[in-house]
Amino acid sequence: MSDLTQVELLWLEKRIENWIRFGRAVEETIIDKRRRILSFAPSSIFAFVRWASNDFGTVVSRIDIVRAVAPGQGYSTVPFVRPGGEILLRLAGWPRVEAVLQRIDRVEALGIDPAEAAPDYWQHVHNRLSAHEVPRDYTHGRHQAWLHRRRFAR
Repeated sequence: MSDLTQVELLWLEKRIENWIRFGRAVEETIIDKRRRILSFAPSSIFAFVRWASNDFGTVVSRIDIVRAVAPGQGYSTVPFVRPGGEILLRLAGWPRVEAVLQRIDRVEALGIDPAEAAPDYWQHVHNRLSAHEVPRDYTHGRHQAWLHRRRFAR
């Protein structure tokens, strides 16, 4: 059994579109021209977007920001993610998904890889958007505090 967290991606144009918005995969397995599996190392963070529609419009619009777990750690299940992971953010509905994508863009505009941002920031975004509130912006100061905290936690 692998120590890696695997995410199955499926792309059926305008029907089912699953993709990774950010995160560093350590392996990629191409199953066919529509399916592939990305694998993530323990403790790495990634954003997984799922969208699906039918003849009447969008039926699923969801984003999960997940931290990959190490063997033996507890985890929550997420569709298409094996075995699962620590869920930092889980939101559904296009307005909320779009708001998260905008937050990701803002973090990138600072020159920071969203996969390296403080995990508690993604939890903050989840909580604020779930309460129909505006999340605080991620800042260089908050990022530096996270880097120091992470260094001393090892």
